[in-house]
Amino acid sequence: MIFRDRRDAGRKLALKLMIYAHQPQVVVLALPRGGVPVGFEVAQALHAPLEVFVVRKLGVPGHDELAMGALATGGVLLLDRDTIQKLRISEFEISKVIAREQQELERRNRLYRGNRPLLVIRDQIVILVDDGLATGATMHSACVALRRLLPARLVVGVPIAAPQTCTELQPVADEIVCAVTPEPFYAISAWYEDFSQTTDAGVRELLAQAAAPTPLPSP
Repeated sequence: MIFRDRRDAGRKLALKLMIYAHQPQVVVLALPRGGVPVGFEVAQALHAPLEVFVVRKLGVPGHDELAMGALATGGVLLLDRDTIQKLRISEFEISKVIAREQQELERRNRLYRGNRPLLVIRDQIVILVDDGLATGATMHSACVALRRLLPARLVVGVPIAAPQTCTELQPVADEIVCAVTPEPFYAISAWYEDFSQTTDAGVRELLAQAAAPTPLPSP
């Protein structure tokens, strides 16, 4: 084991990102749910705001594990036209999947963010965080989606990753910070002592803590 839990992983990842500390244009976006405890510690260490970035895979009808695109926060829609054409997926079927996943994306955004507007992304340094990278499919979709929101710089930060996945993500991010890239990799959970599921309530609590104003020191 390398990390006690996700919070411990976030503190160790933050040490690799200290070049971005105390920079007013830095924002930390976490992929829920598991990325939020990691992102919380990174945001605290860098003195940066924290928010979630929700991404929903668009699964091929009847084969949900196979992606034909993705939806992301900010009204971003990505479609893999090669897969759609190869599998002869109709526009009607695509629209049904989009509608279903759009509803779930909006539900999660309401649940996690409430009435808070999305943090400004344009011209900011965005650090996109998750608890680890195996195939990197969700992170890849998130990076492509974020690019459309025009950040000044896009940094992917994860505590643990398969070495090949870090390499494969390089074309879609300006910088990849993988704290540990073991070989053989096995699985993300193999490197955590506690990899229990992060709850919706836990996500909301951490986001509320991150958004709370820092108390002024006593005179």
